[in-house]
Amino acid sequence: MEFRDVVKNRYSCKKYDPSKGVEPEKIEAILDAGRLAPTAKNLQEQRIYVLQSPEMLAKVDKATPCRYGAPVVIAVAYDSGNTFTYPGGKRDSGTEDAAIVATHMILAAADEGVDSCWLNFFDPELLEADLGLPGNEKILMLMDLGYAAEGAGPLPNHGSRKPLSETVTYL
Repeated sequence: MEFRDVVKNRYSCKKYDPSKGVEPEKIEAILDAGRLAPTAKNLQEQRIYVLQSPEMLAKVDKATPCRYGAPVVIAVAYDSGNTFTYPGGKRDSGTEDAAIVATHMILAAADEGVDSCWLNFFDPELLEADLGLPGNEKILMLMDLGYAAEGAGPLPNHGSRKPLSETVTYL
């Protein structure tokens, strides 16, 4: 698929066919796109968890009502002890690098014909504890993966975008 088509047509799927699993080779391609994402100083502090067993999906369901029947959920975390601290010492690269990795994966999913949804409506501390993550790993987001159920589609306002003149300023 052409990149412009991927970014134009991809939408956040909110209804999955739970009977259709995601093929391992497609999951691998999605994960590899995240691996190739740039990170500050190439620290690659992302930690990716593929949750697909009934036990793990039950833990996701405990932390969020937004799995929407997806058969696979990717938790994108980062190692908070392995980030680049920016000048001034008030910010580090952890969340932004994890967001870049997640964005690469979500676009790769669309390119593979796999539907997805970026989830940030969840309790990260609860899920980190339930998954047994080390204390230095922080979950930024969850990504539902699967195939849209019959009747699923983008929200009615999906194609509505502000003109660049409202969001961009040339200085």
